[in-house]
Amino acid sequence: MATTDRQATTLALAHALSAAERGLAVIPLSRTKLPALRSPHRDDPSPPAGEAGTVDPAGPPCHGECGRLGHGVYDASTDPARIRELFAAAPWATGYGIACGLPPHHLIGIDLDTKSGTDSSSALRELALRHLFTIPETVVVLTPSGGRHLWLGGPPDVVVPNSASRLAPGIDIRGAGGYLVGPGSRTDHGLYGAAPATAHLAPAPCPPSLLRLLLPPPRTNHPTPTSTGQHGQGLVQFVLAAHEGQRNTRLFWAACRAYENDIGPALIDPLVEAALGTGLSEREARATIASAARMTGHRP
Repeated sequence: MATTDRQATTLALAHALSAAERGLAVIPLSRTKLPALRSPHRDDPSPPAGEAGTVDPAGPPCHGECGRLGHGVYDASTDPARIRELFAAAPWATGYGIACGLPPHHLIGIDLDTKSGTDSSSALRELALRHLFTIPETVVVLTPSGGRHLWLGGPPDVVVPNSASRLAPGIDIRGAGGYLVGPGSRTDHGLYGAAPATAHLAPAPCPPSLLRLLLPPPRTNHPTPTSTGQHGQGLVQFVLAAHEGQRNTRLFWAACRAYENDIGPALIDPLVEAALGTGLSEREARATIASAARMTGHRP
């Protein structure tokens, strides 16, 4: 490995450990901004389209339940020993990613791009005027292309999805299951760095009016079928596989999918039972499921 790459890896690890001290879960990234570790399931039998990285072609995607490294954002950790293990397995890493949607910050990233030729900063200001919110003082990361990443904190019981230019052209959202390139990372295009006046800040809470824009529109109610079927069983297993720090997020995500697929009411008790098995209290579990019901336009 070239000396400059070794230096970049050492610096990336140092920045990643510093981010972890602030409660931000991290993974190593390559110069392409992709996770540095390849999937351990890359040689498994080809799964159905859209389910790359699964262990069982007929089952749900593996998010690290197999115990091996290489599951992208699902490897993210705040544990220094674990982070060192990840970087040791990827000595070519020159950057790090910060997982969004995880406690304690439940990070939401507002990616203001410049490559599309649109003025994304002006578009965000127009949205703020139209929907009566202001962007609070928060962490701002400057990208090599001249763009900016704004860090905001989300509520613990709300899952913000990833999206590209849905809010406005040139504005991408990094939510649950996504990650942001951390300041101090070196990529093929250059260095990411925190804006000097914001480096010491914690992610500011996302304004409620903006948060509503980031969430998918509620679905129309439909009659509930009598059986949850295999999809319902898969959602229950998804909750059961949650590690500490993922339990509320996984439960909320599964409950949203259940309500969107018209099996929410029938799946409440199985989801609560699964959540109890991961260590959540019944009160927490039912509150999270009720939040998912409201978020998807259903009556809790």
